[in-house]
Amino acid sequence: MKTVNALQIRNNLGKVLQELEETKEPILLSKGRKVRAALITYEDFQRRFLDRQAEEAQEKWRAALHELRAPRVGPRSSLETLRELRGYLD
Repeated sequence: MKTVNALQIRNNLGKVLQELEETKEPILLSKGRKVRAALITYEDFQRRFLDRQAEEAQEKWRAALHELRAPRVGPRSSLETLRELRGYLD
């Protein structure tokens, strides 16, 4: 992984982005001898963060749906009760 300081980014952003696109390797950004951030390709960003956010949203929806399910009141399922009311069961 390559490390680039803030001044190099300011002066050569186009070249740094071109290198990122060609190598697909993250580039570390430093300021004052300390790494402060990392540049990654958009594909890596999507794979690592957006997909994870979508999975978390799906889990929230599943949990919400699970909470909305009503408990069984009697020995029969709601489907059996509905069929009986419609006259499908003997």
